[in-house]
Amino acid sequence: MYYPRSFLKFILLGFLLVTVPLVYALGELILSIDRLESQGRQEVLQAAQAGRTSRLLYEQTTTLERIARQHLILEDAALLDEYARLRQDFHQTTRQLAALPLQPAQLATLGKLDGDEDRLHRLLIEPQRDAELAGEIATGYAKLVDGAQTMLAATDELTQRAIERLQRTAAEGREKWIYVGLATVAIAILLAVVFATLIARPIRQLDHAVRRMGRADFSHPIEVSGPQDLRYLGQRLEWLRARLAELEQQQTNFLHHVSHELKTPLTAVREGVELLRDDVGGRLTPEQHEIVRIVRDNTLSLQKLIEDLLAWHQTRATEPATVGPVVLSEVMERVIREQKLAALARTVTFECESKPLAVVGDREKLRTIVDNLVSNAIKYSPRGGTVRVRIRAEDGHAVLEVADEGPGVAPGERERIFESFYQGQARAEGRIKSSGLGLAIAREYAQAQNGRIEVGEREDGHAGALFRLRLPLAVRDALPVRERVSALIGSGK
Repeated sequence: MYYPRSFLKFILLGFLLVTVPLVYALGELILSIDRLESQGRQEVLQAAQAGRTSRLLYEQTTTLERIARQHLILEDAALLDEYARLRQDFHQTTRQLAALPLQPAQLATLGKLDGDEDRLHRLLIEPQRDAELAGEIATGYAKLVDGAQTMLAATDELTQRAIERLQRTAAEGREKWIYVGLATVAIAILLAVVFATLIARPIRQLDHAVRRMGRADFSHPIEVSGPQDLRYLGQRLEWLRARLAELEQQQTNFLHHVSHELKTPLTAVREGVELLRDDVGGRLTPEQHEIVRIVRDNTLSLQKLIEDLLAWHQTRATEPATVGPVVLSEVMERVIREQKLAALARTVTFECESKPLAVVGDREKLRTIVDNLVSNAIKYSPRGGTVRVRIRAEDGHAVLEVADEGPGVAPGERERIFESFYQGQARAEGRIKSSGLGLAIAREYAQAQNGRIEVGEREDGHAGALFRLRLPLAVRDALPVRERVSALIGSGK
């Protein structure tokens, strides 16, 4: 497909080509109207001329009859001179009528009138006439007048045929213009669709390329067809994609190397601390045990920080791998079972209220989101506290709410707590320090599945934090079954 050098020139070319059929149709309409107007003017002139000439012929014929009858009675030579002058006008009038588009029968009648007048004139100028010849001449002129009367009717018929021709021409033109108009509109629409497709193709290619790079997908080369300026833009995007892919690979390699280099000595430190803790190198004093405990807790914190860092990096580079309908209540029950020991250690109670609502997403990513929310609620809840988990439907979305009875989230921190590595003013009661990546990972996963996480106010007025996860429903009319479970983790339920 040929493309001009400039995208603007390509749009102008498409506009011009689309307007060509319309301009052609307009030109044809103007020419047809002009032809119809010329034909109508010609037909009107011919009809007017035919009517005027036929009436003149009739008047001349009656005048010739009157002069001939007067000459037959008076035998006046002056009347013959006047007759000779009038008959020249009569023959000139017949020639004018013969030049009009008359029917063959009408032309024959006109020729007969001309011949009859010549014959009667010869009889009229005869020096010797008897009564019988005079009667024949009078009868002949009477028939001549009747023939002129017939020509009046013939010219009226000529006018009627002209009107019918104009009507027929107008009808044919109207029918022709219906087809021309439909064909013109069809061609214009076809050209508009073709050029719209050709214009939209490079723009769509650019849009897909930008969207893929926005999802950190640098595996597909960028190819943009179209005008030269858009192809150049595609080439620059391809260079950017290659550069970002290179930087992404460098970052991944750096994180893997750093994590490996950190885990190796960290594992040795942990093993040494465990040996000291088990009194392998000799019995330790209570003060030394406290030092070993502090070192062990910090090594666990450092290990979790490394794992969270790698998980956070992975969320920024991948989309949900397995997408399908997931029952959110099943994910919630699984997370609560996995967090049973952590809750048991702090004697935390779970209170659950759920509906079997299905959402579209990656089951493992959803589990990670719920796990982060529930684990945070456990860490920030006081001993013997209650974590409330509720699943409900609202405006075509499944809403998962996790509320604890901890210190809560300050209004000024409700947006910042989702930032990577940010830690709020409130501190968990556990010994292992948070990495500040759990909520950032949860938000990344939620956004990747067209959802969102927000911090809200507890409706019951109690102290604590309330995190709300919203995800689009997979089945809008899911059965609203309600299940309320209250269980103390220590009871083994």
